[in-house]
Amino acid sequence: MAAQFEEFNSSAFTPTSPAPASGRSDADMAHERSRYLLANTPAIIYSSVPSGDFKMTFVSENATRVLGYRPAEMMADPNFWYNHIHPEDVPAIFSSLAQLFVEGQRTYEYRFQAAAGHYLWMHDTLRLIRDDNGHPFEVIGSLTDITERKLMEEALQKKGEEQQLLIQQLKQAQEQLLQSEKMASLGQLAAGMAHEINNPIGFVSANMTALRTYVETLLLVIDRYEKTWEESSNVADIAGKLAKIRQQADIDYLKNDVGDLLAESLDGLKRVKDIVQSLKDFSRVGESGWQMADLHKALDSTLEISGATLEGRISIEKRYGDLPSIKCLASDLNQVFLSLLTNAAYAIEKTGSISIATQRHHDWVSISISDTGCGIEADHLNRIFEPFYTSKPVGNGIGLGLSLSYGIVQKHRGRIEVASVPGAGSTFTVWLPLDPEQPDSHPPKGQT
Repeated sequence: MAAQFEEFNSSAFTPTSPAPASGRSDADMAHERSRYLLANTPAIIYSSVPSGDFKMTFVSENATRVLGYRPAEMMADPNFWYNHIHPEDVPAIFSSLAQLFVEGQRTYEYRFQAAAGHYLWMHDTLRLIRDDNGHPFEVIGSLTDITERKLMEEALQKKGEEQQLLIQQLKQAQEQLLQSEKMASLGQLAAGMAHEINNPIGFVSANMTALRTYVETLLLVIDRYEKTWEESSNVADIAGKLAKIRQQADIDYLKNDVGDLLAESLDGLKRVKDIVQSLKDFSRVGESGWQMADLHKALDSTLEISGATLEGRISIEKRYGDLPSIKCLASDLNQVFLSLLTNAAYAIEKTGSISIATQRHHDWVSISISDTGCGIEADHLNRIFEPFYTSKPVGNGIGLGLSLSYGIVQKHRGRIEVASVPGAGSTFTVWLPLDPEQPDSHPPKGQT
């Protein structure tokens, strides 16, 4: 086979010109050139029988340089190729090697043991040669050392995994910051929420005390009625005594006041229930991930829990448009609304108003929160979304509210804008797509 391979290569280099004056034939020179090229090419050229363990019948001399084996020893061992493939790579190769006889060519990348004992990654291209009758005759292959490339790929993959880990850690840190900001916001509202709950609880408690007195009085009346019937037999005498008992107990007043007390108490308990429900809606307890949500309901629940900071000095104007439910991270958007409302309330030193306007724009919705507060200076506008930037005094905020709000809106593939006039107030507008998974969705022209 080696002689046939050399003869094939020699004929490929046979010139048509006469033999050189040196006395060496053109065939000899072509053979020498062929041998030189095969010995110095980066790829090891080999041939093997197309059966069994694919015994090698020819190996180019560069195998010694690349693998450390002499071609003769590689051809002497019938199982040389099979025995030197890494055991983990053997099943993948031999399970698909039959396809070579269908497709005519196969390519593999596997580890091959060098003479020094270590493994090198090899790129192996096998091509089936058939005789004139179409029967498999031999397999010609080329082995190229791709170890360096594989090491670079592994390094890149490791670097990619490290980057993914870093991204995941950053994501977790952002989520922790978001949770911290939410807890800080709720902490600031805690006193107001306690006041909101204590008010109805206070008058319900007072009403219960009055109702207990009324019940005791009614029970005493019943007891005296019974005794009167037991002690008297004269109807006129009984009627007089009962009328006196009724007058002393002031039954008419009790009848009217008991109804009012019960109605007022039920109203107070409903108020407490509404506050608790608003807190639940705000935090979206038991819900996570992307879901369809009603933005008006989200705004109302946020207003409910922030009501104590607004009540008495800030009026709220709601101009709600006709909005459909949108796909969003509802709890995160509630945090955005709370941040914007809290900042708006803080900007109003004494009294003022906050207006909330919503509108649909084709595949987008807008939520604008405007205040009549102090406004934002022009040199601060470019920094308000920076992490930890705040114009509030120490102890009144850590400067994460707007930064995290910006990130949340970005996660929804939306936009957040601000327009402000110092001394006249500010307007923050949040633009959100109905479905953030629509890749070609853009805000209405002129609104960016």
